[in-house]
Amino acid sequence: MSALPAWFIPAAATVFGLVIGSFLNVVIWRVPRGESIVTPRSACPKCGHTLTWWEDVPLLSWVVLRGRCRECKQPISIRYPLVEAATGAIFGLAFWYFGFSFAAAAFAYLGAIGLALSLIDLDVHRLPDAIVLPGYAVLAALFVAQAVVGADGWWPLLRALIGGLALFMFYFLAAIIYPGGMGFGDVKLAGVLGFALGWLGWGQLLVGAFAAFLLGGLFSVALLMAGKAGRRSGIPFGPWMIVGAGVGVAAGNALWEAYLGTMM
Repeated sequence: MSALPAWFIPAAATVFGLVIGSFLNVVIWRVPRGESIVTPRSACPKCGHTLTWWEDVPLLSWVVLRGRCRECKQPISIRYPLVEAATGAIFGLAFWYFGFSFAAAAFAYLGAIGLALSLIDLDVHRLPDAIVLPGYAVLAALFVAQAVVGADGWWPLLRALIGGLALFMFYFLAAIIYPGGMGFGDVKLAGVLGFALGWLGWGQLLVGAFAAFLLGGLFSVALLMAGKAGRRSGIPFGPWMIVGAGVGVAAGNALWEAYLGTMM
């Protein structure tokens, strides 16, 4: 029996990610409102038309319907297919980068909840516990499974625990010292991100943590200079924590080694 081509697993993960992205749209809309993510079926938020199965196919339904509700003809936000496409890309990249593994599943999951949390934080300036807190258990289970079957043993898991605790405490102290600039939702999310980045390595952890403040700071300065925000304006920091973590995952090790090279 011939081996599967190299592209098959990432491609299959991408398709699965599209389906998860469709579910994420439900999560992003309902969780901040305290609604069930299981029932009722998805419906048009403008006229209440319940979507049939073919109106709920990721990406394709939006294209076939030309971005409008079949009943009331009102526009359907382009954010829906963009979330689906982004989730598909996250899953595909995770399984391309890490291979078919529990680690790939862990980072695909982290990317999916990171996308949902970013959009929710932008919408309502909140990081719901219902999404953040299960991240600890899910990542722990997947990293333990990876430690059991993988070649690296238990050290990455111990490093993940140290990284999660360190980033949690850093954000906790920041929230205590400057409560106006840091919320406890950020603190809880920091532990999840530190756990994942620590599993990868110290460089990924440090770069990911630093990138969040660098990128968030640059964005804030840009808003101030453009007159779009004042010194007292509240800017959601959760999305920048997640983007920073993405930088840590994708380029943290290379950037850290380059930094150490310049210091040496």
